[in-house]
Amino acid sequence: MMSTPNRRSRLTRPRSSRRRSRLGVAGLALLGLLAAGCSSASQDSTSQNKPANPQNMVLVQSIRSLSNPYHAEWAKGGEMFAASVGIPVQTLTNEGDSQQQLNQIKQVLASGKTVVMNADPNTTSDTQAIVRAVQDAGGFVVTQWNKPDGLTPAQVGNSWVAHIGFDGNTGGYQTAKALFGAMHNTGGIIALQGILDDVPAKERFNGLQKALTETPGVQMLDQQTAHWTRNEAFQVTQTLLAKHAGQVKGVWAANDDMALGAIEALRAVGLAGKTPIVGASDAVPEALQDIQAGDTGYVATVSTDAYWQGGAGLALAYQAATGKFNVATAAPGDRSFYGKEFLVTKENVADFIKTPTPADLAPDFANPLARNVGPLQ
Repeated sequence: MMSTPNRRSRLTRPRSSRRRSRLGVAGLALLGLLAAGCSSASQDSTSQNKPANPQNMVLVQSIRSLSNPYHAEWAKGGEMFAASVGIPVQTLTNEGDSQQQLNQIKQVLASGKTVVMNADPNTTSDTQAIVRAVQDAGGFVVTQWNKPDGLTPAQVGNSWVAHIGFDGNTGGYQTAKALFGAMHNTGGIIALQGILDDVPAKERFNGLQKALTETPGVQMLDQQTAHWTRNEAFQVTQTLLAKHAGQVKGVWAANDDMALGAIEALRAVGLAGKTPIVGASDAVPEALQDIQAGDTGYVATVSTDAYWQGGAGLALAYQAATGKFNVATAAPGDRSFYGKEFLVTKENVADFIKTPTPADLAPDFANPLARNVGPLQ
């Protein structure tokens, strides 16, 4: 079960995590990346023994868009960490364009300075190219959310410091159960999926499907991707509400931005506040406010704490670059692990509305592994 402590306690207290095994088949691109990692292992080991000079360092965070409240909070967390070490941070936004993301990263890598990066790859297949580029330039990168099954930082080299994932199965399942409870476990739902190639999108939808098998009174009328975006979710929800007129008794969305778009579609037909809705991730401010107010039908979301993701992810890459975190000798479970998640409902939403201060996040900057709740499976 997800923890629901207040912000102060969730900064300092890790917990154990359950995770189902996932089987992945690595393709030719994976073999190529592994070969590249092996060929550069000696170079990685040498750089690990010679910590980078902070004066010759560039801090970078690569995210989708600052218009997305989740990534905006991620960026603020990274800025808090950068301020704590006195180095500016460059925030690269790509608006979901994978090629643009890679080109932006390569431009920064060409500066000749040591690049220290915290990245959210747009899709699973983008991770290999990002890691290879950073490795070839002698930089350090922490990735989050998306990576191919069967590919781990320890297999590749020391430049890929760590990968942080979150068990979307649990988030998808628990938000679905909260939604069904608000529906009295009966009626039809529609589901809004994220980018179908994304690991979190797949996992959250799996969690929803598991909850459906346990709740025979609830049926999924339809499901469609809205690519994580509010505008597309608004349009998709409008279409599905018309297609299943009078039958939609609940809406499950794979993230808050899509859920907020769906609420606007519900409002347009007089169903906002009458049709319960959940977002399976992000805990963005607007969603939290809706959950607290209780007048839009928003029932639950899941927080991975975007501030922590931005700050602690960058801190871990920085500690690797400066030699505080010895990547070469680190346990595999400290290089590929699950971060902590929190189910947010009306009962505990007040604990998550508060914006953290640099002092709140300082313990995680000092120990970015504090919320490591178990190795990725």
